[in-house]
Amino acid sequence: MRRTFWLAIAIVLIVAYPWVFSTPFQQRLGALVLLYAIAASAWNIIGGYAGQVSVGHAVFFGCGAYAAMGAYAHYALSPLVGIPVGLVASVAIAAVIGVPTLRLSGHYFSMATIAVAELARLIVTNTDYLGAAVGLSGPTVPRNVFDLSFISALPYYYLFLAVLAITLLITWWMANSRMGFYLRAIRDSERAARSLGAPASRIKLYAYMLSAGLTSVAGALYAMMFGFVDPDSGLGLLISVKILIMAALGGAGLLFGPLVGAAILVPLEEISNSLLGGKGAGLTFVVYGAIIVLIARFQPGGILALVNRLRAKRTKVDSTKGASNAP
Repeated sequence: MRRTFWLAIAIVLIVAYPWVFSTPFQQRLGALVLLYAIAASAWNIIGGYAGQVSVGHAVFFGCGAYAAMGAYAHYALSPLVGIPVGLVASVAIAAVIGVPTLRLSGHYFSMATIAVAELARLIVTNTDYLGAAVGLSGPTVPRNVFDLSFISALPYYYLFLAVLAITLLITWWMANSRMGFYLRAIRDSERAARSLGAPASRIKLYAYMLSAGLTSVAGALYAMMFGFVDPDSGLGLLISVKILIMAALGGAGLLFGPLVGAAILVPLEEISNSLLGGKGAGLTFVVYGAIIVLIARFQPGGILALVNRLRAKRTKVDSTKGASNAP
């Protein structure tokens, strides 16, 4: 009951946020937190629950962004048309590259995903149809509501909130299904899971494909909000690192971990960029590196894991006191 109460309070605060913090910067900041929480939650399926640390999810993020913006830039269609295209393409790419790369483990898998993402970025950079190094932007024609083009960040905030809720529901369903139990067993010990009959290769591939599809949706939403995508903003290594750190900081393998990580990291990045101007981009890399070191050294489970451990310790202490005071 206590957990349900605090969850309800958190939902009310999230829904009310853009009305309490109503300046354009604050509303845009809230929308960005939700956007990256979607991407980090998608990564959490393969990186958190399955323990396969991908550093190449930018390829799926960029696939969704380029599909949405390509439909708009080349054919003057709504970016909504590009969402299913990007989703199908991302799932197909994950299926193709997942078969060989998921046979690897640890840092070998991470390096393989980096190589795939960088290869995709180089291909896009040298493809004129995809805007090459310049990128893609919408055509100079009037835009309407079906293009999801809004002056205010408020509509984007609630759109991203709805997509995040769907993403968390899918993750919750997956985590509490047979697939989720398989993934946690594989994460703890793949060899032991295989010895007990778990179809490790197939389950990891399914998780990778699901993660890729949801990440592409986040990329499409990014393109809709900004109306522009280029190889760095859609396929850059920093995108992969950012969503990885958000999930790890909040708590990889926990349902709300990516949201907590995004709520900390996105404001930190945006405020530092705002205060330092062009110098903020360099500081971002320093901050990300420091966060990785601190998480790995002191709290590998993330902030929510620490909170859960402290809560369990407090409950144990309270129960011990209650037993000692009993007549």
